[in-house]
Amino acid sequence: MENYIIPIIVAIIISLVSTPLVKKLAVRVGAIDVPKDERRIHKKPMPLMGGLAIYIAIVIAALIFLPLNDTLISILVGATIILVSGIIDDIKGLSPKLKLVFQIIAGLVLIYGGVKVDFITNPFSKDYALLYLNGLSIPITLFWIVGITNTINLIDGLDGLASGVAMISALSLMLVAEKFGQEEVTILSALVAGACLGFIPYNFNPAKIFMGDTGALLLGFMLAAISIEGVMKSVATIAIVVPILILGVPIFDTTFAIFRRLLSGRSIAEADKGHLHHRLLDKGFSQRQTVLILYGLSAVFGIFAVIVAKANSKQAVYMSVLLFLAAILFAFKLGMFTNKKNTNKK
Repeated sequence: MENYIIPIIVAIIISLVSTPLVKKLAVRVGAIDVPKDERRIHKKPMPLMGGLAIYIAIVIAALIFLPLNDTLISILVGATIILVSGIIDDIKGLSPKLKLVFQIIAGLVLIYGGVKVDFITNPFSKDYALLYLNGLSIPITLFWIVGITNTINLIDGLDGLASGVAMISALSLMLVAEKFGQEEVTILSALVAGACLGFIPYNFNPAKIFMGDTGALLLGFMLAAISIEGVMKSVATIAIVVPILILGVPIFDTTFAIFRRLLSGRSIAEADKGHLHHRLLDKGFSQRQTVLILYGLSAVFGIFAVIVAKANSKQAVYMSVLLFLAAILFAFKLGMFTNKKNTNKK
């Protein structure tokens, strides 16, 4: 693991140095989040576009520590496309349909570079046979990329929440990729974690800058790409389960939000105050306490994912199912499938 310490440190330093410069740029170009409704937790205008510093750290460090092959080029080009969409949204606003177009284009770039889900492992067969997706490979890959890209964006509701959860997820992916002997993916995961860690001092409550869609969409995209290249391409029994566990907090929060809105006859794109962090705030926890609780929950998912990745057996799948059921029960206890009366559109 000592081989990954220097890349992480370099990414941290670049992010730390870049963030104050990006903050000044955000103010100059008008990328400011002005609280307009009760969904906003902050009460004063806040610079957006902090994700640009994370992007700068990842790209520079990747060019230093990783070979410039087709895979890396496709990931960086795709990340740049996502970054552009985020910057436009943070400055002027971008419709959900146009965001989706950007995400699909970025996903197709990844697929062109060879980053796609070609098969899944059947853990219930005697020899763990591979189920090749063939014609379903591209749509399934796009679904995963677009889905994970947006899950990080949806949990970006409190100071430091999305950046911290993304950092923990990246560290978990790093440990799993290292276990599978995938050195390049391990380093890239380390760079994403380091870039997030360098940004958190400016983003943790009380925040000085928000990452905005620039950062939330970028981190979601990077985690989606890394999980495909680092886990789903392995022949491990739990290859399809591990990334879901690692990204458990944003995935489950988004899933519960979709069901909640469908059950109430509302559009799944309609924003509300029913997300996990809103529920914890309603329980009386402060912003910092809520964020730390969700950090802890994300870490639990990550640690469990690393454990079952090493187990690599049917038992690991059964354990994962039990954890999923526990998460659903926890969601019911918090009332995540019911709408609050004070919900309103974004």
